[in-house]
Amino acid sequence: MPRDKELNVNLLDKLDLLERLEIADHEGGYEKIKQQLAFEKKCIERKLYQKPPITEV
Repeated sequence: MPRDKELNVNLLDKLDLLERLEIADHEGGYEKIKQQLAFEKKCIERKLYQKPPITEV
């Protein structure tokens, strides 16, 4: 079970993502959001497939 600190970090990451998407919407609408989503996906994949893993066993 994740601790409070881990949950807060995850929620802050999601809040950051939403804020970046809102900025993209204000800057350029649909096309800018599509570009931002592609960038965010790459960032998430980098974290997901990071070697060595982020968490220790």
